[in-house]
Amino acid sequence: YKGRFDEGWDKLREETFARQKKLGVIPADCWHEPYMPLDQLKREIRDGVAFWGYESGGALVGTMGIQDRGEVSLIRHAYVQTAQRRKGIGEKLLKYLEGTTAKPILIGTWSAAAWAIRFYEKNGYRLLPRSETERLLRKYWSISERQIETSVVLANARWNFSSPPSPSGPQGGNRSARRRNL
Repeated sequence: YKGRFDEGWDKLREETFARQKKLGVIPADCWHEPYMPLDQLKREIRDGVAFWGYESGGALVGTMGIQDRGEVSLIRHAYVQTAQRRKGIGEKLLKYLEGTTAKPILIGTWSAAAWAIRFYEKNGYRLLPRSETERLLRKYWSISERQIETSVVLANARWNFSSPPSPSGPQGGNRSARRRNL
């Protein structure tokens, strides 16, 4: 996202994390200022997170990333400006990113972020059991033990809920997905 991403990212992140800190969604011992500095954002991009943005009136008002992690894809860093919520922006970004992969999709979020969990459940994702959550967070994310303790993982319908993907790929072979556009 050339031209406006850095400026839009800073504003969006600042607003989002100030609100989450105030609400206690992000545990105090996991909070730091700024929550994701620009160098960390660049590291996420180098590590394969492809960010997509949603513009309104020439301003970045939402962003969401997707990261290929072998047998699964992860939705990463999803944010919509507070004033732009409930306008379908998050859903449009999510549906677009779902259309970019045929792999099962996993999403990690703070366990106290009830609104985020409801959003993903409304869009067809299911919360995974605690033991599975901890295993997946350790396998696919690079986060602290404290963050693992305070996070949940949701999976879309491509996830085989009776058994996770094998090292060689999703159970039952490579499942196809319908492509959805914004």
